[in-house]
Amino acid sequence: MGDIFGLAGKMKEMQARMQEVQESLGKITETGEAGAGMVKAVANGKKQLVSIEIDEDLMKSSDREILQDLIVAATNKALEKVEERAKTELQKSTEGMMPNIPGMDLEKMFK
Repeated sequence: MGDIFGLAGKMKEMQARMQEVQESLGKITETGEAGAGMVKAVANGKKQLVSIEIDEDLMKSSDREILQDLIVAATNKALEKVEERAKTELQKSTEGMMPNIPGMDLEKMFK
């Protein structure tokens, strides 16, 4: 019986740590760039777009399609980078708490 109580305690500890990590994901940010840095997008670890910067020269351009494409590209790059960083942070925070179970993806807990 002692093992069951010990396991329950570990699960509570892990839940608390996972909650802390989830809250901290909003503070993690990454920037994606497109058009040689003419468009920059910043996303957070909760996969939310935080800001967009557009070079003034692009704002004067009459080609909306290019601007739209650059915004999408920069946003996608930022989201890819922040997803990878969030995954790394999650792994760091749960290190040693759970056994390495093949196929278990902790990232799904935050979706």
